[in-house]
Amino acid sequence: MKSWDFEDQALLILEKPTDSESSSGSYHIPVMADEVVALLRPAPGMLFLDGTAGGGGHTEKLLQHGADVIALDQDSDAIAQCHDRLATYGRRVQIVQSNFRHADTVLAGLGIDKVGGALIDVGVSSHQLDTAGRGFAMMKDGPLDMRMDRESPRTAADIVNTESVGELARIFREYGEEPRAMHIAARLVAAREKRQILTTFDLTAAIASIIPRTGPRHPATRIFQALRIAVNDELGVIREGLEVISQRLAHGARFAVITFHSLEDRIVKNYFRDKSTEWIDRPEWPEPRRNPERIFRLLTPRPIDPSKEEVEANPRSRSAKLRVVERI
Repeated sequence: MKSWDFEDQALLILEKPTDSESSSGSYHIPVMADEVVALLRPAPGMLFLDGTAGGGGHTEKLLQHGADVIALDQDSDAIAQCHDRLATYGRRVQIVQSNFRHADTVLAGLGIDKVGGALIDVGVSSHQLDTAGRGFAMMKDGPLDMRMDRESPRTAADIVNTESVGELARIFREYGEEPRAMHIAARLVAAREKRQILTTFDLTAAIASIIPRTGPRHPATRIFQALRIAVNDELGVIREGLEVISQRLAHGARFAVITFHSLEDRIVKNYFRDKSTEWIDRPEWPEPRRNPERIFRLLTPRPIDPSKEEVEANPRSRSAKLRVVERI
């Protein structure tokens, strides 16, 4: 029996949704799927962790190459889609609703010590963007929600309508890199005193009245990004998830991370650099020293970008960057 046999773990793993609960059609196109497979090298007898299963595209690629997979996602829609898409793989895949920052708890609950490889594809999915009721998209009217896990208590509307000018400005500046953060925050607070900002169109209209559109990018773009990151603690999740998953990798296991904007990529780049640099030096030291925190060999000194053909077929992949390391 393999050490990752999942029998008797039913309490941790969600029941398969009914047909009415699962989604159909195109849910999310996996980005750089061929590149991920080439670098992770899945094979029969290997166990992988997909920390962001989404529509199951990357998970299915790993399964097609013979590996077994534990697929996590915090979004109940994604869980339903994965159950539907991956049903034919039976017990070779286990689908768990959880944020990858809790991967350690999930693996411990399944009696698993180490995995032979891991993947996280961070950020928002196409399904989330395309579903108006989720509140992620500027150009689709819906409730100003933005929760990836709909059991989370705080929505984007809660933040916009309750936080102080200073806190809103911090969110817009740190998570949206918005240079006019304080001005926008002050005007939004003044606007909400007259009428609450409850929908995506409420917010886009409010921002457009504050910052006129002067180019192809809508002036609310950075604000939507900032609120989404704040609602889901996305940067905190990445920092915690990198640490947790790294400690669960077997010797020789590879860890791939796909990011979609500079804030995400900077965290991954710095973490992989700090954990793969062999020698470190400081001005006060007489000579360089071996890095006691080194646990990786860096496989991608420069991040891999999607091909021109992939970007043409899936424009949302344009900003993606893939970084991969190997546990030593």
